[in-house]
Amino acid sequence: MSRAAIRAALETALNAVTGVSTAWENRDFTPTVGTPYQAAFDLFAAPDNPEIGTAYTERGSLQVNLQSPVGDGPAAADARAEAIRAAFPRGASFTASGKVVHVSNTPEIGGGRTEDDRYFVPVRVPFHAHIRS
Repeated sequence: MSRAAIRAALETALNAVTGVSTAWENRDFTPTVGTPYQAAFDLFAAPDNPEIGTAYTERGSLQVNLQSPVGDGPAAADARAEAIRAAFPRGASFTASGKVVHVSNTPEIGGGRTEDDRYFVPVRVPFHAHIRS
């Protein structure tokens, strides 16, 4: 249940950054030709166990893949990446179902590249959440 709460908190925060449609993990989505969109994935890492007992720290990254039409140039994707970075500053926290998710570090904006008919820019938002049973 904690992973679902973490996912809900991050999705709600990403939804607040308006501007393009989002292809959510394992949900139906058909991109519109010539229109930018983003694809979001939760990349969970191995949990940390900083103490003996049932408490642990869930860690991972929210991966947001920005997809723009080829030929539009990098400016719109760069602006979108910066908007996501601004929405998830280091130290920010988001809550869902009683679980608090913290942004561990400044989001990483990867280099852009062309894939098929899209210009692709990855943005990775590192997070952690302390889980107490």
